[in-house]
Amino acid sequence: MPDLKITLVQSDLVWEDSDANLAALTRGIPPGPMDTDLIVLPEMFPTGFSMNPAPLAQTMDGPAVDWMRALSLEKNAAVTGSVIIVEDGQYFNRLVWAQPDGPLAVYDKRHRFRMAGEHEVYAAGDRLLTVDWRGWRIRPFICYDLRFPLWTRNLQNAYDLAIFVANWPERRSYHWRQLLIARAIENQSFVVGVNRVGVDGNGVAYSGDSAVIAPDGEVLFEQRHGPCVHTQVLARRRLDDYRQAFPAWMDADTDLLKPPR
Repeated sequence: MPDLKITLVQSDLVWEDSDANLAALTRGIPPGPMDTDLIVLPEMFPTGFSMNPAPLAQTMDGPAVDWMRALSLEKNAAVTGSVIIVEDGQYFNRLVWAQPDGPLAVYDKRHRFRMAGEHEVYAAGDRLLTVDWRGWRIRPFICYDLRFPLWTRNLQNAYDLAIFVANWPERRSYHWRQLLIARAIENQSFVVGVNRVGVDGNGVAYSGDSAVIAPDGEVLFEQRHGPCVHTQVLARRRLDDYRQAFPAWMDADTDLLKPPR
């Protein structure tokens, strides 16, 4: 099976200004063709982590999703990140997956960050998303989902790569960094986390800490502070060899909701 080249885009975000953020991302991502399979953007990349969706929400045919489609076609790569979406009278923190040769796929954030009141503003998702892309099974999540191992559990190697897009504050960066490693080890998969940098409109600071973690927990890449665009090769053989040599996945509990006897 082929390796996967994944590009992490760690960016500062202009508070609640989609036009400015799309323009900045367009300038920050190298123009023309790129040697990559997947471009990953932060959570709510057009706006920052806002609890004010009414004036900010877009539809699935709005400018942010259209921009993702165009970028995907230009780079011949999949593009993913989350956007504030309004649909059927509800607001969603929605991860959108765009690829050059197929329909859009979406994942609505399951675990809404109640300490910021997200659960009072955005509807919760109830379905996992697994995308088959260039020989890899990829499962994306959003920020606070990282704290919930039951939701992210990789039973029977259902996925090869977990992605977490985030607006994760600097004051809890230790949690972010350790949990990314834990999710990789317990699920025997590659894990990629893409976070923002800068300070948002509520005065919350973000240190980035975007990272790529190998299935055995080794940190292959980490960027603290400052914008960056980094491409990392995920080695398929490393994943397959590790799972074969240390097949802990074969002893996983298949019904985690059923109490032991």
